[in-house]
Amino acid sequence: MAGSTLGTHFKIMTWGESHGAGIGVVVDGCPAGLPLCEEDIQTFLNRRKPGQSRYSTPRKEDDAVQILSGIFEGRTTGTPISMVVYNRNQQSRDYSEIAGYYRPGHADYTFDAKYGFRDYRGGGRSSGRETIGRVAAGAIACKLLSCLGIAFLTYSRAIGPVTAAPSVQALLSMDREELTALLDSNPLYMPDAAKAEEARAYLDACMKRQDSAGGIIECIITGVPAGIGEPVFDKLDARLAQAIFSIGAVKGFEVGDGFAAATATGLSNNDGFVCAPPAPADNGSAASNGKGPLPHSIAKGSNHAGGILGGISDGSPIIFRAAVKPTPSIAAPQQTVTRSGENISVSIKGRHDPIIVPRAVVVVEAMAALTLIDLILENGGSTLEKLQQLHMA
Repeated sequence: MAGSTLGTHFKIMTWGESHGAGIGVVVDGCPAGLPLCEEDIQTFLNRRKPGQSRYSTPRKEDDAVQILSGIFEGRTTGTPISMVVYNRNQQSRDYSEIAGYYRPGHADYTFDAKYGFRDYRGGGRSSGRETIGRVAAGAIACKLLSCLGIAFLTYSRAIGPVTAAPSVQALLSMDREELTALLDSNPLYMPDAAKAEEARAYLDACMKRQDSAGGIIECIITGVPAGIGEPVFDKLDARLAQAIFSIGAVKGFEVGDGFAAATATGLSNNDGFVCAPPAPADNGSAASNGKGPLPHSIAKGSNHAGGILGGISDGSPIIFRAAVKPTPSIAAPQQTVTRSGENISVSIKGRHDPIIVPRAVVVVEAMAALTLIDLILENGGSTLEKLQQLHMA
């Protein structure tokens, strides 16, 4: 099977199946000297692990990570970092009857069409548990980016038809600890307590009908300097789209105003530039004439573009959204066919999330971090001046 690797300079390879011995990842290209321990990784994994509320699968897994290589005396060595999470609570018998038919909304049929064989226990390689490796690697990427002053705010923007009310500007102006407490206070990870209650009522109604729901995840990245990303095939937004779309449940992606830009005009959609005094401590994002920063910095009066112009970061917060489909495994009767071609009605048994969105928030954040750190490392050789700075360092 090809396609289990991501990245060029900061490269990861995930491995494992939902009901196999374990799930893991190998990270190659992490610089030496980063303070790192299993607790750093576990904090991220705890955000996606099952069984945390009635809105996630009741499968009980600690998802405890073990670092096997690449760390010595609490710091990265520059060699590949291998991590594993062992599966402890498989119930493969729950899936035995689906071996002979194709579940609607799943990869069962396409796996058979491609390989002529599939691991039907929980979806095997196409299971949501594969994202454990992504999140573990993303935790490292996030820690690296935090050393550069780059931070993430990721949350459930919408659950079904219920959309959280705060604007991006309002969220960024909030005290970070207060906002984190607000997100942690509800199992749907929404930044609006009233809307979270409304979303819970909607989900409860779906569950009574033996149905599921989808939603929208929004990610805001601050502290990214202008100049990250390549102008043709490796555009920052293109690479983000590839990474986010690689998450199994994601069916839509947009940056900035996204699809709303299609109904806007150039005058209303363009972000005008403004000059502002430079920050007291320059972070290298200001324009340069080769003799240091100019006596002003360039900013935008608005951010319809979502922080990316021409595939390159423009110094504004990067804002994107991912649309997540409803969980396909539902107990309500559905129409499907067997491998032998018989039409049947099925009701999916087993332990399944009634909604994927809250647990997928950290997966989206991880994939964005992996994309960004890879392009930042690539950016180190974009000019002679940057190469000279690297050599002098």
